[in-house]
Amino acid sequence: MKKLRRSGRLVDMTNYLLQNPHKLISLTHFSERYQSAKSSISEDLGIVKEIFEEQGIGSLLTIPGASGGVKYMPMVTVEQAKEYTAELNAQLSKADRLLPGGYLYMMDVLGQPRIMNNIGRLFAAVYGNVKIDAVMTVATKGIPLAYAVGSHLDVPVSIVRRDHRVTEGSMVSINYVSGSTKRIQTMSLARRSLSPGSNVLIIDDFMKAGGTVRGMMDLLGEFQANVVGIGVLVESEGEEERIIDEYISISKISDVNIREKEITVESGNYLSKLQERMKEKIK
Repeated sequence: MKKLRRSGRLVDMTNYLLQNPHKLISLTHFSERYQSAKSSISEDLGIVKEIFEEQGIGSLLTIPGASGGVKYMPMVTVEQAKEYTAELNAQLSKADRLLPGGYLYMMDVLGQPRIMNNIGRLFAAVYGNVKIDAVMTVATKGIPLAYAVGSHLDVPVSIVRRDHRVTEGSMVSINYVSGSTKRIQTMSLARRSLSPGSNVLIIDDFMKAGGTVRGMMDLLGEFQANVVGIGVLVESEGEEERIIDEYISISKISDVNIREKEITVESGNYLSKLQERMKEKIK
């Protein structure tokens, strides 16, 4: 790369950091990249850090020592979280997504990259300080959301399937009881997709009683892996007894009136969890 002026360095440095979240980047790397002294690089990073934190983009974690450097940690402000959540709630409240039997059509929401990117950033903000080796979800609707979260955390995604695929090699399978239908179902995960002892963040697009999440937790037990968090895009408040207690949800469907074609959507517990994380950082 040719030598850049400070304005050019700041633009390129910002772009590089945004594309490499949670990655430790040494000052030497930036010094060689921009052919500039480390003292100048430190000043540049100070400017980027100030703007990132003022605008709620994220924070720059400085790690001292010969093997140290800087690490970009995505974050959101409470105002941004409210904005993203309100947009999702408005989308989910549209009556035309009601399907026969009281089911909801959600692929239009899950298929919007911008919305998924924002939601991925929300989850990355609350789980950023947790050691996570992989994000897990169940195919197929959870995949866009899981990849968005994995992108902001810079970790791979493990996809659980309800069918066997020859192209994925040896599989680990378990039977689980669906929390809503009470039926026994099967889920499988390729042995190569997750290392034993991994710390895993479970992501689910829609949760009623929590049977699918409970199944993923049991499946992780077969890999001797650790569940370090559960993120849910939408939870449904119904008559089913919830078998999952510790989770973070963005939105909550509190009522579905099929006769009047009305969907009542409110915010989940995300905002309270985000504020708790912020208080922990202050301490």
